Amino acid sequence: MKQIALVDDEESILTSVSIALESEGYAVDTYKNGVEALAGLESKDYDLGLFDIKMPKMDGNELLTKVRSNKKTSLREMPIIFLTSKDQEQDEIIGLRMGAADYIKKPFSQKLLNERIRTVLRAYSYRKNEELNNNEDNLNFKNIKKGNLELNEMKQLCFWKDKVIELTVAEFNLIKSLAQYPGVVKDRNQLMDAMYGDTIYVDDRTIDSHIKRLRKKFKSYDPEFDQIRTRYGSGYSWRE
Repeated sequence: MKQIALVDDEESILTSVSIALESEGYAVDTYKNGVEALAGLESKDYDLGLFDIKMPKMDGNELLTKVRSNKKTSLREMPIIFLTSKDQEQDEIIGLRMGAADYIKKPFSQKLLNERIRTVLRAYSYRKNEELNNNEDNLNFKNIKKGNLELNEMKQLCFWKDKVIELTVAEFNLIKSLAQYPGVVKDRNQLMDAMYGDTIYVDDRTIDSHIKRLRKKFKSYDPEFDQIRTRYGSGYSWRE
């Protein structure tokens, strides 16, 4: 049974999300602030953390900093998903650059949260298994290089002009789907399948939001970035 640490100062979130996750087969411990959470995280092993950003005593970014610098290896490597409000974009970017695996905006559907958790846990488990195999199977993974873009599938790292671009798991899958076949137009359904698989349905305009955020991330490193092309009425493609 996967163990999840849920950290949020809203009692309603702690109650509703923990009940829903437990119904999915997860074991959930709840914490009302970062100080309480850090003590709990240091005393017990968790498979994943769900951290709110705006909290009293210690916010989510500070908690993430302490987690990533902790002497406990399992805690340092634990994947984190941020729970954020609509006005916290800068905090999201900071958190992602610090090593958060993903984020989800409040209010969110439980179905979407469940799928984000499954996606992050799958990716983390996959990376751990590959490490245990002592690189024996790594020959199956090849870096994808398209012009100034380089994707390291094994480590799920994205480079643009040799600079690391911090992406969520879903964003990495989206860029990979586009960049593998430059010039080929992918419709929104194809891109959603690449990001989340076929086990979840989200509104197809969710892709537009992800594309907007990706462009913003890349342009923060390179103002001239213009590789993701909008094909009106069809979808998106990676510029050849």
